[in-house]
Amino acid sequence: MAAARPALTDSLSFCLAQLTAAAGEGPGWGKDPATNETPLGRALLALRTRHIKAAEGIERFRARGGLRPLLSLLRRTAAAGPAPSPAGSGSAPSSVASAGSSPGPAPAAESSLPPSSPVRLRKTLDLALSILANCCTEGACRAEVRRLGGILPLVTILQCVKTDSIQNRTARALGNLAMEAESCRDIHSAGAVPFLVESLTACQDSQCLQSIVRALRNLADSPQHRLALAQQGAVRPLAELLATAPDPALTSALVRALLELSRGCSRACAEQLSLGGGLGPLVSLASHPKRAIREAAILILANLCAQGLVRPALGNAGGVEVLLGELRRRRGPSGTSSASQQPLVRAVCLLCREAINRARLRDAGGLELLMGLLQDPGASAWHPRVVAALVGFLYDTGALGKLQALGLVPLLARQLCGEAGEEEEEGIEAASWDFPEERTPGQTEAGSFRSLRLWLISEGYAAGPGDISPDWSPERCPMPEPSESVSPTPGQPSMSTPRTLRKLARVPAATAEEPWGQEGPALLLLSRFSQAPDPSGALVTGPALCGLLAYVTGAPGPPNPRALRILARLTCNPACLEAFVRSYGAALLRAWLIFGVSPDDWPVACARPAHRSQHRELGEMLLQNLTVQAESPFGVGALTHLLLSGSPEDRVACALTLPFICRKPTLWRRLLLDQGGLRHLLAALTQPAPHPLFLFFAADSLSCLRALVSSTVSPVLVPATSSKLDPPSPCLYEPLLGPAPLPAPDLHFVLDSGLRLPAQRAASAAASPFFRALLSGSFAEAQMDLVPLRGLSSSAAWPVLHHLHGCRGCGAALRPIPPPDQPLLGSKAEEALEAAGRFLLPALEEELEVAVARIYLGPQSGPESVSEVLRLGRPRLAVHCARWTLRPGQCPRKRALALMGLVEAAGEEAGPLTDTLLAVVTETES
Repeated sequence: MAAARPALTDSLSFCLAQLTAAAGEGPGWGKDPATNETPLGRALLALRTRHIKAAEGIERFRARGGLRPLLSLLRRTAAAGPAPSPAGSGSAPSSVASAGSSPGPAPAAESSLPPSSPVRLRKTLDLALSILANCCTEGACRAEVRRLGGILPLVTILQCVKTDSIQNRTARALGNLAMEAESCRDIHSAGAVPFLVESLTACQDSQCLQSIVRALRNLADSPQHRLALAQQGAVRPLAELLATAPDPALTSALVRALLELSRGCSRACAEQLSLGGGLGPLVSLASHPKRAIREAAILILANLCAQGLVRPALGNAGGVEVLLGELRRRRGPSGTSSASQQPLVRAVCLLCREAINRARLRDAGGLELLMGLLQDPGASAWHPRVVAALVGFLYDTGALGKLQALGLVPLLARQLCGEAGEEEEEGIEAASWDFPEERTPGQTEAGSFRSLRLWLISEGYAAGPGDISPDWSPERCPMPEPSESVSPTPGQPSMSTPRTLRKLARVPAATAEEPWGQEGPALLLLSRFSQAPDPSGALVTGPALCGLLAYVTGAPGPPNPRALRILARLTCNPACLEAFVRSYGAALLRAWLIFGVSPDDWPVACARPAHRSQHRELGEMLLQNLTVQAESPFGVGALTHLLLSGSPEDRVACALTLPFICRKPTLWRRLLLDQGGLRHLLAALTQPAPHPLFLFFAADSLSCLRALVSSTVSPVLVPATSSKLDPPSPCLYEPLLGPAPLPAPDLHFVLDSGLRLPAQRAASAAASPFFRALLSGSFAEAQMDLVPLRGLSSSAAWPVLHHLHGCRGCGAALRPIPPPDQPLLGSKAEEALEAAGRFLLPALEEELEVAVARIYLGPQSGPESVSEVLRLGRPRLAVHCARWTLRPGQCPRKRALALMGLVEAAGEEAGPLTDTLLAVVTETES
């Protein structure tokens, strides 16, 4: 059987020849279409169904030059229909127009085709557009079509031929071309968008609608193009189609297009989507069984939240619950990455700007979700945005109570010195829509300013219109606080506020607005909490105070005055006094602001900016505020109750704090000395520290108390410890050591080393009961000229022999004492002290102890020397150690380190150390 003869259309060359002839570029130009169109139709059909779909068929078609005649055919076919109206086609740039006329000869006769059947014309156009759309799926062909000026003919066909199939294929070709930025720009310039929107509203075929929707989606490739599409009305028809419950394929295309158009959502986009009734369908699609549709709808809702004008309607449609639920799901155990949560976090935070949405968010558990974000270290980049969102609840008492119970205050305090997040700035269109903007013929005031300004003036937050800038918004610049007074409650008499506080806290109405940096929202919320009648439970805690003080002392520039007002308000509130005592707040203020020592600086100092005098002034002012509260009748009762009836921890904290905030001798004497407060504090030195800085606080407190005692009683006269020794007295023992001793020794003491030391029997017996019994009694040594002294080295024996012969202050006591950088335990000094005690020489013991104190406890000595001296276990040296630690003018850090060394050296035997410190503080040591 003979093989079938191949058809002419099997040859790509034949098909291209027919295409070239029909386009007027070959020898067949001008023939009767009745004899020419059927071969052309067969060639186009073969190109579409066979050659283009073959492997690398599109590339061969392009390489053989098929795109040029194909585009020429489209131009001629399009020109056979009605001429495009200049108003509808849009103004094409000269570059696009010239590109459309550059290829080929472009004869004048190309303006119309010979008479032909409309059906055949439509079929030819249909096949040619289908081939072009398929070719434009590859990048090289898209670039070639753009080079040959093929975009403008497609726009003309879109305008002139209103058949669904032609519109479908034209939109498909434009959509494929729009996959590249250059082609997308040319399509916009050619004015294709209005015709696509017109076709979107007129077409009924689902396939055609999907192609148009896809083309619009691909044309939204940049913020400028998305804005142009919205301004040309492309969003509203999409929303209206979505609201008419189309088929699933079209629904998927619509949500994908709306998702692309709503990126960086513009006002025009939000308005059209809302007017087109798209909010309700989007909320419904958020629970669609198909994941792609569901997630696209949720992201569209999130994008819409960037426009304040649509957020109330979005909340009414149920968008708040949808976004909260999705964010909660993504943050769950099986949730997604933080990148996928970011748009939802942003949307939820923006929803907090309107009261109606805040109420829905609060009822739907949004506060707990926002608190979870703040507590998550992995979400630190969003923390500033979340805190700014919580400012919306500033006057929602119920929400503030819940936030406080969830632990917001310490998180806010931590935010004061945190790193700035990477969130982008929101535009004016994202401002709260509770006060819609009012457009007037004159100067337009931003956002909700006019209505809000009247409210601020009526509430007393501003004295007049000139006090508020038109740029004010709750997200950017705070309102002045309603009260700068530090009087705690209306029922309490006004407390005398130091001039420094008024200077720091006063914000004149005519001055510029307060600085509103990253810490602004957190400070505004903390200020709101501090205005409660009893803010002690939330704000007067270790974490909150540490956060405020870290901000005040660590801010690169002048701190926000609101932080200073918060501290002043707390210290002037009687309800906070007990909290300041329990949390060691007063001691913390003194350590951090006056001495520049924070928990991070203890015990190893950190590199920080130089301490500024402003911090010291602020600390003294705040402590003065607490002193006013403590010495009031209410404060006396509160402190007495804490010390007598409080828990052991409260008693220790009260005893430690009293020297800082109490200056009345009758009060601190009664509480600390008569009622045992000081003993509670001393007994706690060896217990587990309740605060990282406890030993620093305790050393400072004991030093302050000693100064108070010294100012009211006559101190016991004790020899001052000095590093400079007095001039030595004449030595009475040295004459016995010369070659011709005078008087001649009648006795020699023999050491274990065999060394013989001359001595006078009478002088030695008179100096000590031990030697009197040894040398003048019934012992054998009384008859011996060589008396052994066992267990004694020459260095230790040297001060003993000098002392036996009447030397006092001749310098012999210094001989056995090692340098300060060497240990005392096991040294010759310890041996000499032991020998002085063994030989019953108390005066020598005291002289040796004074020598040790002079060398180891001088003004330039370090705190490590204190523990070294205490380890000798001598009561008088313990007194010297306590005096050195608590002496006036001592460096606070050295004092605290010395006390730490004393506690460590005392170990479990802390009783003697406690008694010594008590005696030194109360000036009762002997």
